[in-house]
Amino acid sequence: MQIATLASSAPVTLTLAQHVLSVLSGLAVGFSLGLIGGGGSILAVPLLLYFVGYPNPHVVIGTTALAVSVNAYLNLIPHARAGNVRWRDALIFAVVGAAAAFVGSSLGKAVDGKKLLFLFAVLMLVIAGLMLRRREPAAAPTLRDAPAPAASWLRLVVAAALVGMLAGFFGIGGGFLIVPGLALSTGMPMIAAIGSSLLSVGTFGLTTAINYARSGLLDITVALLFIGGGVAGGWVGTRVATHLGKHSKGTLNLIFALLVAVVALYMLWRNLSAFGLHL
Repeated sequence: MQIATLASSAPVTLTLAQHVLSVLSGLAVGFSLGLIGGGGSILAVPLLLYFVGYPNPHVVIGTTALAVSVNAYLNLIPHARAGNVRWRDALIFAVVGAAAAFVGSSLGKAVDGKKLLFLFAVLMLVIAGLMLRRREPAAAPTLRDAPAPAASWLRLVVAAALVGMLAGFFGIGGGFLIVPGLALSTGMPMIAAIGSSLLSVGTFGLTTAINYARSGLLDITVALLFIGGGVAGGWVGTRVATHLGKHSKGTLNLIFALLVAVVALYMLWRNLSAFGLHL
């Protein structure tokens, strides 16, 4: 019932200023992804909600899922050219996870918007903790596809299902969950997990976006503005990253993790009322 109500609501008309803010939000997300290799997509939802001022949480999730998906597919290209993608494992993770993402996104659409944002903020705090513990991966030689040990196939499928479910439910690419999922289930080097994860990030986001679009919960105009800003921001962030040493990038990662945590706490405060709590 709630999904039908949301889908039949009148489309939101944004002002010119909000369109500009959408592009700037995409720039910020893309810049972060290019600069520190992650974290930007987790800020896409709060940016569109509180910076741009988009009023419908479910449309925000569907729209940012599409934007994250397209940016992930674009970033997959240079990793593939560098030999950083284990295609066999990446395809299995993407296909299994996409099926789980469809289930997760269907559940997410049925949850009250404020409750979903509260749970999303909890996930942001977990992501911030993972970012604080993150270490620069060691250099690895050029990769080649190799048969995975038999025991790793089951771990790969289970990890893909769990991560896909979470990514679909919250409408995120899930890179910070996919990378360790690939690395732990297959034993592949971290650089391979990072490159291979982009196929799943794109596929999970696209699956979620299509599911939300089926219910009328996707704003294609805002998504295109976000994507345009994200492409430009990612290019700039990548260029800047090449000029920074590991120590500087680690400091930026720390600052960004703290920013994610602060935004998460703000979202928790804004959405406490969904559970009948007030501060």
